[in-house]
Amino acid sequence: MSFSQDVWQRNLALYQKTLAHPFNQALAKGTLSKDTFCHYVIQDAHYLLAYGRALAVCAAKAFEAEDVIQFADSAKIAIVVERSLHDDFMQNFDISKDEFQNTPLSLACHHYTSFLTATAWSESYPVVLASLLPCYWIYAEVGNDIVRNSVPNNPYQAWIDTYAGDEFNAVVKKVIETIDRVAERCDADTIEKMHQAYTRGAELEWLFWDSAYRQEKWLGLDEK
Repeated sequence: MSFSQDVWQRNLALYQKTLAHPFNQALAKGTLSKDTFCHYVIQDAHYLLAYGRALAVCAAKAFEAEDVIQFADSAKIAIVVERSLHDDFMQNFDISKDEFQNTPLSLACHHYTSFLTATAWSESYPVVLASLLPCYWIYAEVGNDIVRNSVPNNPYQAWIDTYAGDEFNAVVKKVIETIDRVAERCDADTIEKMHQAYTRGAELEWLFWDSAYRQEKWLGLDEK
């Protein structure tokens, strides 16, 4: 069994819980409130900068030249291309630059980005790669499920299509192939650390959606 097959089976229940989360169910039905979606978009834009940084460190630690190119390109995409998509969505949903810049990271976003950056700097390439995989893989699988169940004229269809498109799925497939190739040369202790890193990342994926659904804020910030 490959690493990817094993890690997916180990975390299948968590994935199913993520798929069934009210945020993702409401997104597919088009019933998600605008305020909730806007909260999510702002936090996701904050998240992408940290994710791009972690990808850049991952590229620097990669074993093979092709992997350096793969993750350096991914870092650029996360920061430049996907941030520009967020700018478009912010304009479409009337989120000003001031509102975005003055909105701090939620607890979940802060936790997730701190985990990714700390892992990127402190762990080996295989473990860093495993920590980054949930954002790729779970997002793609959730996106594919939502696009299959999305209602006609869904106000969030453009967002759904972004993460369920062929181009994004091709990128995810390549990352899975890379981590399986990397895992083949790892010892048992490293493999276990990879599993732990993936599981924590998967947990934080769920928490990120849950936080957005509850429009989580730091205690007291909305009481000024």
